[in-house]
Amino acid sequence: MAKANKLFHLLLRFLAFGSTLCAAIVMATSHEKATVLNISFEAKYSNTPSFKFFFIGNAIGCIYSLLVLFIRSSGHSFGRVILALDMIVTMLLTSCVSAALAIAYVGKKGNSHAGWLPICGQVTEFCDHVTGALIAGFIGVIIYLLLLLSHSINPLLVSKA
Repeated sequence: MAKANKLFHLLLRFLAFGSTLCAAIVMATSHEKATVLNISFEAKYSNTPSFKFFFIGNAIGCIYSLLVLFIRSSGHSFGRVILALDMIVTMLLTSCVSAALAIAYVGKKGNSHAGWLPICGQVTEFCDHVTGALIAGFIGVIIYLLLLLSHSINPLLVSKA
């Protein structure tokens, strides 16, 4: 039972690493140049603070996942510290996905009350990259939530045995 639990945690850590790495890379490579009414502009993630926050948050989540994989494999048991850090990383990823999703929605639909026009009609490749990064980031949040749930279920399984 303990071996299966360790393998499950290891699998979730690898998935968390992969999804946060993918989200960070896809967001970092999102850029496109467009011309509208003889006005040229470039859409890239670094133009928007929310997208920068998304990139940095997923990079932190990726590095943390990789570090925890090495700590766990070396035999150290910092269960409570890892649980607390998992909670912090989950909150970080949730907030950065939420912030980026809000800006992506404005880019897709615009905001008629503020007079902001949607830009995804002009820079579709950029918007597709952002959408892919948001999907990968949301998957990372779900995986971290599963890790937190598995931390909370694990003591229950040990006490019944």
